[in-house]
Amino acid sequence: MIYCCKEHVELALDIIVDEYETAPVLEEIKTEGNLSTTCEYCQLPAAYIVGN
Repeated sequence: MIYCCKEHVELALDIIVDEYETAPVLEEIKTEGNLSTTCEYCQLPAAYIVGN
């Protein structure tokens, strides 16, 4: 799974497709949880979880 911000969501989707050759699952992170998870490509707060 890849945690990413809104700016890097397309990059994360492409990486999942390239690695697993399946349709990725895109799940929005709820802000209510106050997660301190950051984007794997920058230091912005993560907005999505991309997986397979």
